[in-house]
Amino acid sequence: MDKIFLQTNSLSKTYPGGGGVKNIDLAVRAGEVTAIVGASGSGKSTLLSLIYGLLSPDNGEVLFKDERVWGPEEKLIPGHDAMKMVTQAEDDLNLFAKVRDNISVLLPNTDLNAKQQKTDQILAQLHMTALAGKRVADLSGGEKQRVAIARALVTSPQVLLLDEPFNQVDTSFRDGLQEDIRQIVKDTGLTVIMVSHDPAEVLSMADTLLVLQNGEVVEAGNPRKIYNEPQYLYTARLLANCNVLSIEEAKVLGLKAKLGQVMIYPEWIEARSASITTSATRKWLVKQVLFKGFYEELLVENRGVSLRILNGQQGKFGEGSKVAIKVGKWVEY
Repeated sequence: MDKIFLQTNSLSKTYPGGGGVKNIDLAVRAGEVTAIVGASGSGKSTLLSLIYGLLSPDNGEVLFKDERVWGPEEKLIPGHDAMKMVTQAEDDLNLFAKVRDNISVLLPNTDLNAKQQKTDQILAQLHMTALAGKRVADLSGGEKQRVAIARALVTSPQVLLLDEPFNQVDTSFRDGLQEDIRQIVKDTGLTVIMVSHDPAEVLSMADTLLVLQNGEVVEAGNPRKIYNEPQYLYTARLLANCNVLSIEEAKVLGLKAKLGQVMIYPEWIEARSASITTSATRKWLVKQVLFKGFYEELLVENRGVSLRILNGQQGKFGEGSKVAIKVGKWVEY
């Protein structure tokens, strides 16, 4: 499905002490994952709360299926009935009840067989069947987050809102949880809107990426395109630990930049043996080699200019060695 069924029009919310969002226009398509990124205080969580109906906007509106989402002043129990939100907090969990009971309690007792089947289905989808009989208090942080997401999904919402859902989850749990959510989106047509500060999460999960700065949207679109062609240096710095150079520093790499700054992702730079010489390379000193598992990061220096390079040939270059580098791509700002 590609119909836009949730949107915001000129949505604004400001706080007395500053912060909030300004004139946000957002179109969310059914069955897709939309990720919202931005620096701390950029308005990510505020936007999510406005979409859900936990906050009322100062101006503008949120529309779900062409109907306005009511705010807390208009609705007795805040939050849109077709949506569910999951945060880092565990406030909604009954820590001393079993996992199964935490999930099934949200379903009606009118059909106990259907209630059990639906609970079993969610447990299986999130690979939690083995945890069904355990108390929530005895679970790890990642397992508790799975329970929170299962509780949100068991009532079959049309929109799942995730506010930094994997922030306190171990990497192994996080990767598996992301895969499970993507599969549920594929299988059921669930729409997900998530807030995150982790580039790995948004780039691997999102169909659409929204970049906020000081409460305003500065970039929006396909995550791959935004990563490879960021319009702003702010965006590049959010999505990667990139190299940022002045025009003079860029000359050390043999780059003739015309604008004020040059951005280069570590993977856009190739390290070669110093014996290989081309017009695009210079001899650089390897200051540090950082082991990253299946790859290394080389910290190299030449004439006071430092660079971070991604190297897939582990062990080829040691600290103190000289390398030649070649820049395959760069972006100017």
